[in-house]
Amino acid sequence: MARKQVLRALPADWSVSITEASNGRQAMEAIRKGLGQVVLLDLTMPEMDGYQVLSALRTEGLKSQVIVISGDVQEEAVRRVSELGALAFLKKPFDESELRQTLSRLGLLTKATQAPLQHRPTSNTAIHFHDAFRETVNVAIGRAAALIAKVLGVFVQLPVPNVNVLEVGELHMALTDAGSSQQLTAICQGFIGSGIAGEALLMFHDSEVSDIAQLMQRQSADYSDLEMVLDLSSVLIGACLSSIAEQIDVVFSQGHPQVLGQHAAIDELIRVNQTRWKKTLAVEISYSLEGHDIRFDLLLLFTEDSIERLTHKLAYLMS
Repeated sequence: MARKQVLRALPADWSVSITEASNGRQAMEAIRKGLGQVVLLDLTMPEMDGYQVLSALRTEGLKSQVIVISGDVQEEAVRRVSELGALAFLKKPFDESELRQTLSRLGLLTKATQAPLQHRPTSNTAIHFHDAFRETVNVAIGRAAALIAKVLGVFVQLPVPNVNVLEVGELHMALTDAGSSQQLTAICQGFIGSGIAGEALLMFHDSEVSDIAQLMQRQSADYSDLEMVLDLSSVLIGACLSSIAEQIDVVFSQGHPQVLGQHAAIDELIRVNQTRWKKTLAVEISYSLEGHDIRFDLLLLFTEDSIERLTHKLAYLMS
């Protein structure tokens, strides 16, 4: 979806031919063929991410002029892409005027007009719900990562989020596994607002909790591992939900974070939600911390009734 948004935002009078790439490897193949005088680059991509593309451009001596457009807004991300040769960094979501101003400031609008105006691939720019929602979540997890990076003093590596619809049996199995694991601590936090409701589930491997505590530089012996995990969960889940809410113009009320299997029983969670969770919109994100053997998984679960409301709220992106 990000590519389609960029296509829509390109100045209508910019005389350029356009080549699209769905991942970094395809982008490099096109650039090597001379098709990348100006590159609008995302950082979070499959197969080869934006950092690897920038590094490859430098290694191979390719002179593309790169503008990064990314939901990964960590200060370290901005610094790294600048160091790797990117000319500018636009934070998602961006608008047409912001892109035009950046292109104009860099002198790229006038340079590119030497080529005749080419046909633009607009026939396939319709955006589907899953794509629109994935991009919304991508922006949200980027903002959450930026906050976690500041709290822990680390660089957070971000994946492409997975968006799926789970049947009730699949969801119950996933929740039961999370709650019964002896090596896993799972934190859940409910949210509701404007006809949208669900649960956020954050899972830590117990072996990593002490490492996270060290990063947080815990000062008091009275501040337990569990309290630390609950606080960190509240920060990450809260930042992610706040960003989603801001983008779709709603306000979420959030419950208190609870430990599955301790504060909240799995069976009770399933029983309370069984009528709402016939089908569930599930978003899976795996965060990892660079330089540390620490990984935690965030699962956002939206009730079936929420999907229609989310679709309505995302209509401005899909139209």
